Amino acid sequence: MKATQNPPNTGTVTTADLLRMAALYLRRHGWHQGTYYAPTTDIPTPPACAAGAIRIACAGRPVERFVQLDDDTIADYLTALDVFVDHLDVTAPMFFIDEDGHLLDEHTSPYSWNDDPARTAEQVITALEAAADEWDHLHTAGSENR
Repeated sequence: MKATQNPPNTGTVTTADLLRMAALYLRRHGWHQGTYYAPTTDIPTPPACAAGAIRIACAGRPVERFVQLDDDTIADYLTALDVFVDHLDVTAPMFFIDEDGHLLDEHTSPYSWNDDPARTAEQVITALEAAADEWDHLHTAGSENR
């Protein structure tokens, strides 16, 4: 193959693929709490939170702001994050109540969930992989919910 030739595209990257890539990123480069990425300037692959790892899986690099992304990448990120939140809503629901006793948010925040002091890197990685498995089950040809 010549350097000017493009290799054939082997298929579409699914939401499940992006979630698994995020989990793999965390395994290889480390997990972080408090911000999307650990504050470092000496490495191009900083430890990341769950949402930061999903952004990296979608964009191929650490991204702080949506303005740094094209519309397709933003859509991929938001879809993968939604699937992750849906998984957390079922497996680890967190509800936030205001001082009057009203429910503030009916969905589990992936940011609060990731930043829980009792959370571990393995729990985050496992949740990303489980959300990917769930997406595959619901969207692949062998699923009864096609």
